[in-house]
Amino acid sequence: MFVLKIGCIFAAAMSTEKQKKGLHLFEGWAFTKKNYLLFLLGIVMIVLGYIVMALGDVNSFQSLTIAPIMLFTGYVVIIPTALIYRDKALK
Repeated sequence: MFVLKIGCIFAAAMSTEKQKKGLHLFEGWAFTKKNYLLFLLGIVMIVLGYIVMALGDVNSFQSLTIAPIMLFTGYVVIIPTALIYRDKALK
């Protein structure tokens, strides 16, 4: 019962805050074509990283250096950039 009351108070506070800003969930987090292209580039980089890792020998430069760099770039750089990036016109 106590959790329900806190949840109702929190939901009411969140709804009034959204009304003040005038933003809804999907309006504030809209993806553009650039976001989808960056996300697709990240997925392609990750898939290529796993392919490069699988094609190299166990202790090769390809498997131990190139593939992890590709995977790191896809997971930690490109995909978060795709999620965070906003056009200046949408701000």
